[in-house]
Amino acid sequence: MKEILTVKEAAALWNVTPRAVTTLCKEGKIENARKEKGIWIIPADVKRPLDRRLKTGAYRKAAHSEKLPLPIGVSDYRLASSNYYYVDKTMMIKDFIDERPMVSLFTRPRRFGKTLNMDMLRTFFEKTEKDTSVYFKSMKIWHCGKKYRDVQGKYPVIFLSFKDVKRNTWEETYEHLTLLISEEFQRHNVLISSDQCSDYDKDFYQQIVSRKAGETDYISALKVLSSMLYKHYGEAVVIIIDEYDTPIQQGYLAGYYEPVVSFMRNFFSSGLKDNRNLAYGFMTGILRVAKESIFSGLNNLVVNSVLDKKYSEYFGFTKPEVEAMAAYYQAEDKLPELCAWYDGYRFGETEIFNPWSVINYFNNACEARAYWVSTSGNDIIGEVLDHADSTVFDQMAELLQGKSILTYVDTSVIYPQIKNNPSSIYSFLLVSGYLKAIESKSFGMGNMCQVALPNQEIRFVYQSEILNQFSELIPQSTSIAVQQAIYAGDAESLREHLSKLLKTSVSYYDTAKETFYHGLMLGLLATLDNRYQVLSNKESGLGRYDLCLFPKQAKLPGILIELKAAQHSTAEELKKMANEALDQIKKKQYDQQLQDAGVHEIILFGAAFSGKLVEIISA
Repeated sequence: MKEILTVKEAAALWNVTPRAVTTLCKEGKIENARKEKGIWIIPADVKRPLDRRLKTGAYRKAAHSEKLPLPIGVSDYRLASSNYYYVDKTMMIKDFIDERPMVSLFTRPRRFGKTLNMDMLRTFFEKTEKDTSVYFKSMKIWHCGKKYRDVQGKYPVIFLSFKDVKRNTWEETYEHLTLLISEEFQRHNVLISSDQCSDYDKDFYQQIVSRKAGETDYISALKVLSSMLYKHYGEAVVIIIDEYDTPIQQGYLAGYYEPVVSFMRNFFSSGLKDNRNLAYGFMTGILRVAKESIFSGLNNLVVNSVLDKKYSEYFGFTKPEVEAMAAYYQAEDKLPELCAWYDGYRFGETEIFNPWSVINYFNNACEARAYWVSTSGNDIIGEVLDHADSTVFDQMAELLQGKSILTYVDTSVIYPQIKNNPSSIYSFLLVSGYLKAIESKSFGMGNMCQVALPNQEIRFVYQSEILNQFSELIPQSTSIAVQQAIYAGDAESLREHLSKLLKTSVSYYDTAKETFYHGLMLGLLATLDNRYQVLSNKESGLGRYDLCLFPKQAKLPGILIELKAAQHSTAEELKKMANEALDQIKKKQYDQQLQDAGVHEIILFGAAFSGKLVEIISA
């Protein structure tokens, strides 16, 4: 392994000019650099010089050149670390080498850097004809000592990513899985001519590559391939399986859960359980599917979920990493907006930003949008709401209002539990990135967690999905009529339309709480977005209002609505509650925000609900 760098090699690694490196050598900013026969010699394990050209976790080109592009959708470590702005996560490798877990499973939300990190591990550990140390010499791991550098490029690696296995039937899924297995065998084609492998091994290899093998052979593929690699190289194997649970989730949603679980259980067990040829096993996914369904008997598995402290900073961006990125792209003034929209996640005890959204934010001239939620369907939330009872729906509405709820979380749930155990939905939402754990304490086999929505981006998802549920209850004609009544300040007309809607809809209203009516009103007002900004549970004056319609045009009135709800109330009691709601708007000066914005006409509504009864008073 090369021990020194030339000026030209160092310049290529650090994305600066050779002249800049020479200047740094002359100024003594490169540790232990020396001049021999007129040529600067730089130690290969030298620490990065911390000048204006190089920043921790990212690499700049010369000061006069353009900024590095952002790695949108780039999951190839070599490419990301060489040609793009790369946030250094290589200390993850040090932690592995220090702790030596046999098989590690990391569960994190989608697009939080799992595939890129797994490719980083592959690049670091894999024995190849090319010298891949060049991709780590300017990274943090390279400065940790000889112990870590010595294992770089040492092991044969099996790498499989199931992130794109999203087929409609089990037959199609099986074909896709066997294709991926076949392609990984082909990547190790040196084995077919290896003197160390038996004829039986080579025949098995050919059957897999030609895709003529039976299901039992594909189930055994990891074990056999790792055995052949060990025989050929004389080193134990690193097995990396990225997004292991994508086919399982798809199987649940598409109705072939049992066959896909059966195949995966046996496939993983053959390669990861009692495999004497295994050095390390790494797996990633969104969910930790319960051991009894997938990892039966796999007693060497160490699970690292969003609630665990270890490795918490390696998936997603930490606050210092985002601050460094903002400084690099000269957008330090955008940090408050970044925090509001994409911060708020908490893995273990580490504050985490959504990396996909942060990268897209900078790439789109710092325009705040829901980048992450638009990358795929939000099937999990839709599934949750399809099976939600009244309690769950009320809690969802509370979350939407910025409140937190206390719930039991089990990170080893299995998909079918979503139908049989409504409370399990919070486990799904937490590990999938739709909730954050504010506090977590061990409780039985799981945790008691105080959970909330992490940020503005996720709030949009909930609002959209929850309002979709309400839209089935709300005829378009009723929605238009309600909006017209609100715009006109017509309390009587608004009461009549709401009363008719409640009386002709489901019996759920009999036990509904204020949070449900809050969500219902949001649904009725959803189509006003072209004229109003519909705000919910925001601070103004001396407290927080329930609903505010903030006009986008100066000629439109501002509208405030305060809600009250109680069970089994009489008409007189409802009228009293509606008056109390109206008085609350006035006493707590909820109209302050509108007045400060120069809105001259403000309409106030006090609304009271009890089951299917409603009373409205305006001012």
